[in-house]
Amino acid sequence: MNRVLKIALLGGVAVSLASCGTVRNALPFGLGGSKEPQATASAGQRISVLEFEQQLAPSAALSGRDFFLPGPQAATAWTQPGGNAENSVEHVIAAPEFAVAWRRGVGAGSSRTRQVMAPVVADNGRVFVLDGESLVSALDSGTGAQAWKVNIKPDEREGGSRGFLGFGGTGGTTGGGFGGGVAVGGGKVFVSSGYRTMTALDQATGAVLWTTPVDVPIHGAPTVAGGRVFVVDVENQIQAFDTTTGAQVWSYRGIPEPARIMRASSPAVTGDTVIAPFSSGEIVALRASTGQAVWQQVLSRTSRTSALSEIRDIVGRPVISRGTVYAVSHSGLLQAMDIRSGQPKWAPLPIAGVNAPLPVGDVIYVVSKDGELTVINRETGQIYWSRDLNEGRVRQEGGYFGFFDRTVRPEWSGPLLASNRLVLTNSDGELVAFDPKTGVQTASLKLGAGPIYLAPAAYNGALYVLTDKGDLVSIR
Repeated sequence: MNRVLKIALLGGVAVSLASCGTVRNALPFGLGGSKEPQATASAGQRISVLEFEQQLAPSAALSGRDFFLPGPQAATAWTQPGGNAENSVEHVIAAPEFAVAWRRGVGAGSSRTRQVMAPVVADNGRVFVLDGESLVSALDSGTGAQAWKVNIKPDEREGGSRGFLGFGGTGGTTGGGFGGGVAVGGGKVFVSSGYRTMTALDQATGAVLWTTPVDVPIHGAPTVAGGRVFVVDVENQIQAFDTTTGAQVWSYRGIPEPARIMRASSPAVTGDTVIAPFSSGEIVALRASTGQAVWQQVLSRTSRTSALSEIRDIVGRPVISRGTVYAVSHSGLLQAMDIRSGQPKWAPLPIAGVNAPLPVGDVIYVVSKDGELTVINRETGQIYWSRDLNEGRVRQEGGYFGFFDRTVRPEWSGPLLASNRLVLTNSDGELVAFDPKTGVQTASLKLGAGPIYLAPAAYNGALYVLTDKGDLVSIR
């Protein structure tokens, strides 16, 4: 089963629905049989249940119409998982030659008990990464030379929780304290950890400034703004810590949700508002200073054709752009909400995704979990066009003599608009560029033998990609 869909289904939903044809299609190794819907009727024309699902369709009013995209700007810092505290970066100058400059191993890659999950951040001439074993490294952004490295894993750990089906446990060397991430601010590198800690390191030397224990693992990267560092743990609690002392300032607990995706999201912050994403499908706006809830929305829908729609997790980072919050859920809703009131700007769109939307210029780019790239009018929610990124990439693997094989569709991470290219990574180990106006592929780089599940970061004219094997690649 691919990495993104290693899901903890503690409520027994998958077992109880396993006889459903739709669920069988979601099972690994081809055990679900044919993907074709097997609709039946007593008489007359047979009708697929897919017709009852709301479908995306390009707007006739937008057919053939152009849209505005701003020119690229220099990315002089990429301090947060989403570039900045709002998770909103429109168009950057990066990788104009689209060629690999250097490659460096930065530690442990993903395995059965650990995962590389932390997006790359960069500032002050250095790139900061977290490997699959809680090793934080600082590298020179131009050469890849290592400046320092620090392992934040506690020396001694109590036997903690077992985690989700063996993933994300907090105790034992094989239980896996994987996850977390890094963010930079005020001369410090802030590190969240699956080993139930928040840590601040000196940005210049890597010296540990403070470490604060927390009650449960943290799989998502932190966001830093206004003298506080914000992070969401695996029990749907957002916590705010003082950046100077590490003391917890406040916490807010969302609705508990036993089923979630292995990927994890990060909050978005603007002014005194923090937007928290939860695996329950909740988006909650809180006062950054006090943790008081301002509004909430639930991005959740149940599909007749997919039991996986019961996984409501908001895995992609929420994005704040021009007074609007954009977020997409795994269960299949993309929503635009007013930052002050939470009121929807237009009707939600039936898009299931695990990546952050990209608002830029007149449009929003979003990639579905099935690899469909869609371009949406920012003001109306109407569709310009959609493109299947996996066209020509779908293949059959495994099996014996044509039996029990499985269909493999690459998973995509991104997008990022860089030097007039829409760039994404995929689980085939590629960095791929597309025309942002048409969706036509324009370039591709094979970055290694292993997959890539993290979107690229942009800094000082380069793109940085962290592979699942623990290699950091610079593209110029």
